[in-house]
Amino acid sequence: MTAHIDEGALQSSLQRLREAAFDADVAGVMKRTVDAVHGVFGYGGAGIMFITESGYLSYVAASDEAGRQLEEAQASAGQGPCYESYVYAREVVSSDVHADGRWPELRTRLSDQVRAVAGAPVLLGGGPVGTLNVYRDEPVEWDKSDVNALTAYSGLIAEVLAVALAAQEHGIVADQLQYALDYRVVIERAVGYLMGTHHLDAVTAFDVLRRRARDSRRRVADVATEILGGSTGPASDDRVGDLPPSGLGRAGLADPETSPEV
Repeated sequence: MTAHIDEGALQSSLQRLREAAFDADVAGVMKRTVDAVHGVFGYGGAGIMFITESGYLSYVAASDEAGRQLEEAQASAGQGPCYESYVYAREVVSSDVHADGRWPELRTRLSDQVRAVAGAPVLLGGGPVGTLNVYRDEPVEWDKSDVNALTAYSGLIAEVLAVALAAQEHGIVADQLQYALDYRVVIERAVGYLMGTHHLDAVTAFDVLRRRARDSRRRVADVATEILGGSTGPASDDRVGDLPPSGLGRAGLADPETSPEV
């Protein structure tokens, strides 16, 4: 079977982006990257999302209107392949989100222009700070070349972000990224605590933090710290508050052991 992605075109695109990357601000590099992913490989569109203080994945760049709507729909629903890609720190794909039972709330928010979706985490310092996402306007089975290309572009984004942080660049994107880095560990610890104590999958545990932050108008890192009982140990159950019943995660969310691989 012929690969979806031409390796020569991929490497040429990455090299052009790498050469131009450090002549622009972070936001400019993000836009160039999604345009390259969209244009070179014929995807319907592409976008980049970073985690925010409230625990939402918020888009920072999109190649087109449908790509922006895909990102906004996932942020609003609090679920989707890009959320799972962020929480599990690995690639997540769907051949057709309209027929995919994992994200029922997302399906109702998407137009028919968005069908097949794939997401790859943007990893910095060994952990996720956001995701790179692509979509097609018809159902398609993603192959390994698609996932490899997506991972290569997300790696390039991470390179640029690391340089921007080292140079202490300021701006909305850089500040948002710094927040994700500063509080990633405490959020991951709280997610792990909720998973172990209340028998939740990782995405549901993360959604608990996100909802608590939204409802109390606090940062998700502050809620995570509270759940952990401060900066050292886990809190008692009465600190955790309004959680799903033990053993019941959100219906339809994939477990990392059973989510489809490419």
